[in-house]
Amino acid sequence: MEDALIFAAIVWMCAIVFIAIGIFALKKKTPMHFWVGTTVKTEEITDVEAYNKANGIMWIAYGSAFILSGILSLIFDIHIGAILVGVSSTLGLYILAFAYRRIHKKYSNKD
Repeated sequence: MEDALIFAAIVWMCAIVFIAIGIFALKKKTPMHFWVGTTVKTEEITDVEAYNKANGIMWIAYGSAFILSGILSLIFDIHIGAILVGVSSTLGLYILAFAYRRIHKKYSNKD
């Protein structure tokens, strides 16, 4: 049980980072960027508030997977939580990139 508690604490710290990014995106007045070192200009986006809301929800959902893995490791078994973290850290990153591309495409200025 001690191992599961340590594991849960670590993944919850990761979750806090991802959820904080989501909250930051929700409150940001200029377009939120996804990739490090890139920027999204305001004139590129048709509805900055909706764009940032979609980004925020995406990051909060991603962080929620880490919260869930900590909970599952405490309730059931640390291995179940570890599997979810593994999936979230690998496949989840591809899903994040795919979701962001859809968000960017939806709110991009078509001009």
